[in-house]
Amino acid sequence: MEYSSILHSLHVVPSSHAKNKLFVFCIMLSLWVYMIYCCVGYCATMSNLTYGSVSRRDSDAQADIQESSVGASRDLLNNENDLDSRGDEWDETRSEPKALDDNAMSGSLNESESKMLPEAIIIGVKKGGTRALLEFLRLHPDIRAVGAEPHFFDRNYDKGLEWYRELMPKSSEGQLTMEKTPSYYVTKEVPARIYTMSKDTKLIVVVRDPVTRAISDYTQTRSKKPDIPSFESLTFKNMSAGLIDTTWSAVQIGMYAKHLERWLQYFPAGQLLFVSGERLISDPAGEMARVQDFLRLRRVVTEKHFHFNPAKGFPCLKRPEGNSKPHCLGKTKGRTHPNIDPEVVQRLRDFYKPFNSKFYKMTGHDFGWD
Repeated sequence: MEYSSILHSLHVVPSSHAKNKLFVFCIMLSLWVYMIYCCVGYCATMSNLTYGSVSRRDSDAQADIQESSVGASRDLLNNENDLDSRGDEWDETRSEPKALDDNAMSGSLNESESKMLPEAIIIGVKKGGTRALLEFLRLHPDIRAVGAEPHFFDRNYDKGLEWYRELMPKSSEGQLTMEKTPSYYVTKEVPARIYTMSKDTKLIVVVRDPVTRAISDYTQTRSKKPDIPSFESLTFKNMSAGLIDTTWSAVQIGMYAKHLERWLQYFPAGQLLFVSGERLISDPAGEMARVQDFLRLRRVVTEKHFHFNPAKGFPCLKRPEGNSKPHCLGKTKGRTHPNIDPEVVQRLRDFYKPFNSKFYKMTGHDFGWD
């Protein structure tokens, strides 16, 4: 009996010890497998990051080369590399527009979202207030808009509609996709190209006093190229004869009626909305009501979203709820204009007067520039 119990204990002890060893071995094996898995995943991630970084640098370099090769006419103000074109103009921090938009991330994980071609486009004009309008619209929960200017219909048309679609943000059913490229309004080929994409596209044009717009255009370029000729010398073909140089884009863009004639060959007047750049500053809520009605959207963006900044001379955006600091236009907006010879300004006003009168009749709206 005593011998039997001894044998029993000898049998149990080795068995228990073996189980413990097996348990420890399984744990160690699991840890090693997990560490190998993590290492493989980390290496793959680093590889993708490195490749993506190189690809972006190559892509950016190629884009820079392409933009620099665009024909440089006498137009010294057609600087397409400005911050506004890249969508970084709204406040100094890139994240500000998204921070203001309560719905910017609301559907990011929604599998029902997809990229759509734009149903509405802000087509002009440069230095008219297009960036401000776009950011005001991005506050609306039913609008999804790309921040940077795609320049698809004027510079990248050969890349095709699928390339264009991929630039757009994802949107859900009931949301409106938009983009803005101010040079569309003055580019001859664009009306036909947009019509080919969709004859139902809604078109928005922000316009302002063409004389003030031209000076603002010049001011922007002079801030980047201080050695350019004076505004006065660029305005005239022959200063003594008083002939305005209409080949200079700063002058040409403000001939709104001439450009509108091309658009009306493809789109009915009711499909174009002309927003006053002056009223967008003095009464942003009022102009936004017109824009939201035109796009058949609820009037969500109202006076509670705006706070006027006397120092900048522009309205800033704010959240209706809470006491968060308003977010204003960036440093490159609201630049001080140079002093222009009053005689030159008056000659420009006289030059634009017939164009303005025709534009008022074509749009059915007197913008009060004369």
